[in-house]
Amino acid sequence: MAVMQGGARARGVDRVVDILGQLHAARRPMTMRELIDATGAPRSSIYELVTILTDAGWLETAADGSVFFGRVMHYYGADYALHNDLIRRAHQTILELVSKYDETTQLCILEGNKYTVVLSETSGTRPFNVSSEIGVKVPIPWTATGRLLLGHLGADQIGALIPPEDFVLENGQRIEFDDFLRDVKNSAAQGYCCTEGLSHAFRYCMAAPILGRTGQSIAALCFMTSRDVDPHKRSAMLDDLIESSKALSEPSTRF
Repeated sequence: MAVMQGGARARGVDRVVDILGQLHAARRPMTMRELIDATGAPRSSIYELVTILTDAGWLETAADGSVFFGRVMHYYGADYALHNDLIRRAHQTILELVSKYDETTQLCILEGNKYTVVLSETSGTRPFNVSSEIGVKVPIPWTATGRLLLGHLGADQIGALIPPEDFVLENGQRIEFDDFLRDVKNSAAQGYCCTEGLSHAFRYCMAAPILGRTGQSIAALCFMTSRDVDPHKRSAMLDDLIESSKALSEPSTRF
């Protein structure tokens, strides 16, 4: 009986994780029916867990009955950001770069076989701002960061990591695997990567690696701007991006 109870508790934890994951993927409040359909869990289980999580402040229920993250989740996230060394230092760096160049600046990482944004800041004074939403998973080949963070992997490892469909851009254009591998190799050699018109026709991305204790890229500092930025400004931005990333690559950096 004890084993069964432990198994039930484990299933409950898995379902809590699944509920939170579904809400994050949707990035909006979900109805109970949507949660039940998305998780595949029994109706009674979802209702019970949502009630428990709502009482704990992890979730909040709107007037229409839909469910989303509660304020306690914000506190947890703030605690993490405060005590994570890299995020804390990178945030200050990002604010300085945004203030200097008036361009969207981000801290980016790989999460599994996708790219995601951890921090993103923009001044909002430019008429054309481009950014990615925090936490949204994007195919690696669509990004400059992805090319930087795969530099320690071989061709077979990269092929096994990235799903074939991720080499197809939103506009239907396919990135050839050999071309992508060449970009990865060149990015590792030069210590930065710039891409143009991949995830957005008018987007220009530049990224510089943040290295961990082993010398491997663990994150990247990125500028997301438009393709019409003055070349002199773009050059200055890249120089500052590289130097800022090197400053964040201290031996104490962990993510």
